[in-house]
Amino acid sequence: MASKQRSSAIRAALALGLGISLAAGGTVPAPAVAQQNRQAGPESVADLAESLLDSVVNISTSQNVKNEDRAPMPQVPEGSPFQDFFDEFFKGEGGNDNQPRTVNSLGSGFVIDPSGFIATNNHVIEGADDIEVNFANGSKLKAKLVGTDPKTDLALLKVEPKTLLKAVPFGDSRVMRIGDWVMAIGNPFGLGGSVTVGIISARGRNINAGPYDNFIQTDAAINRGNSGGPLFNMHGEVIGINTAIISPSGGSIGIGFSVPTELAENIFAQLREFGETRRGWLGVRIQPVTDDIAESLGMSEAKGALVAGVIKGGPVDNGSIRTGDVIIRFDGKDVDEMRDLPRVVAESPVGKAVDVVLLRDGKETSVKVTLGRLEDGEKAAADETEDTQDEVTQDDTAPEDGDPADTVAAAGKVLGMSVGALDEAARQRFGIAESVQGVVITEVAPDSAAAERGIVAGDVIVEIGQEAVSTAEDVTKRIARLKSEDRRNALLMIADKTGALRFVTVRID
Repeated sequence: MASKQRSSAIRAALALGLGISLAAGGTVPAPAVAQQNRQAGPESVADLAESLLDSVVNISTSQNVKNEDRAPMPQVPEGSPFQDFFDEFFKGEGGNDNQPRTVNSLGSGFVIDPSGFIATNNHVIEGADDIEVNFANGSKLKAKLVGTDPKTDLALLKVEPKTLLKAVPFGDSRVMRIGDWVMAIGNPFGLGGSVTVGIISARGRNINAGPYDNFIQTDAAINRGNSGGPLFNMHGEVIGINTAIISPSGGSIGIGFSVPTELAENIFAQLREFGETRRGWLGVRIQPVTDDIAESLGMSEAKGALVAGVIKGGPVDNGSIRTGDVIIRFDGKDVDEMRDLPRVVAESPVGKAVDVVLLRDGKETSVKVTLGRLEDGEKAAADETEDTQDEVTQDDTAPEDGDPADTVAAAGKVLGMSVGALDEAARQRFGIAESVQGVVITEVAPDSAAAERGIVAGDVIVEIGQEAVSTAEDVTKRIARLKSEDRRNALLMIADKTGALRFVTVRID
């Protein structure tokens, strides 16, 4: 009896495994059970991946470099199987130590126009002498570099296909939310087209890769060789260009970064039209608004970008924006942090008239500004710095021993600083440019609040609490007034010897 029961149990188990219903006398095909189980899992992305693979390409580059390594060649036994390897690696063909050698690299890209325009990262093709694009069907085409933008690490290539290519559209990265599903396709470790899926882990990441950092962070696996490849939303639209990873080993640990299309799309359009970028330029030097600075300016919260200087000859050199202003909105876009401003300005067209909302003397005001071109502005800023340095060099003549100029009298002490008149003796001692005006700092106590903020002897106090100072007495009176108002910090505008300005808050003891 027990034997019959065991036999029935075995038959029942086999029947379940085979998808057979013996009790009912009928059968259910096993594939149907498999189909039900498959539908119970996550929804497949196979159709989406299949529709996109042909638009993603592998990019291989080669660069000829001169081998200047003078290290001695390792000695290997005659006839060693490694002898040929060492001869080729250290000497090159013909045994010439200085013979150029070829360095190869691999990356990814994607077709953005059927006529042959391909997007990728600048670091994928930087310095390349030869660029080749490999398509999913096995075909290869030589590529020409159209233009690059190192600031965002983007580059645009052009190939000449015999037939139209399959391109992928850009989507709107601004609507993507943390937790949305994304798909990355690329060429990890040179293996060829590979698909990975994950979610958006964070937005607006700053990884100090450039002045316009605003990365999308994803946990979709991104590895070496994925650089330049697309990050897709679930509609098959590109919402990012995979650019960087954080990894101690070089492999994916689930922290990858992509340049959002809200930034990249405009860059590619400029590279295609002009072969270079043409960004908007405001012509100001800025710094963050810290909690201490916000308190000193009477702001309810720390936000915006503090104007630390206006570039001579720039778009706002007409007085529309002044040193000490805090820019809180640009062309209708909020400036929550300092790093927001360079990005929104750069994304604006050259010559566009925009409204800039700023805080000045505790009041909100709006000004109209016509933007210049950043690339021209960088040259103007460099020329201005060079002129100032020349001015400093001409005045920076060290006094001889015993010369009265070697001693600069301090007229007062405040906040751990000794301050005095910015006369010719002070200019010579510290090498301060003639264009710099204010009160010179002659000494800073090592453990003072001023020293904690990086203030050093030779710096010049230009303003305190947004009021200009010209004598040591002005400094002491202004600090005394702030103390009487129960202020915890003093906001100082400090100039270095070249005239470069910065705002510093110093604790009032």
